[in-house]
Amino acid sequence: MIDTDDEGWELISSYSRQQAIEDGILVDVSGVAPDLVANAGIKLHVAMTNTVWGEYVEVPEGVTGQDWKGRLWDILWLFRCAAKAAKDNTIYFSVRVSNDDEAPREARLKAVCGPDDEGKPCLTIMAADED
Repeated sequence: MIDTDDEGWELISSYSRQQAIEDGILVDVSGVAPDLVANAGIKLHVAMTNTVWGEYVEVPEGVTGQDWKGRLWDILWLFRCAAKAAKDNTIYFSVRVSNDDEAPREARLKAVCGPDDEGKPCLTIMAADED
C-alpha cells in the first residue's frame, strides 16, 4: 500500500527533524545546552541550522574573549526578546557577532515555530535567508 496524505497525494519522500539532527543539518540546542535554553525562558525544543552554529556560535580560532556558550546565550536571549512582540510563527531578529578581533557585525536571523516529528511545537533558528 502506498502512503498518501489527506488530499490523496502519494508521499515520495520525507525527511524528519530527528534525521536532520542526526545528519548534522540541524544542531540540537536543547540537547547541547538545556540550561541556556531554560534560563532564556524558552519552553520549546530548540534546534538551529549548522550554518548558524558554525558562523555565530562556534568561536573562530584566534578570536579572544569569547566562548560558544556566551555566543549561544546572546542568540537565545535576543530571540526571546524579539519573541515577546511577535505575532507570527516566524520571528526575525539580529545579533552582533565578532568573528575576528575587530568590530562585531550584525547578523540577521529568524526563528520559525512549527511542529516537530510528533506534531509538538518546536523552534528552528536559522539565517534570515535560509529555509
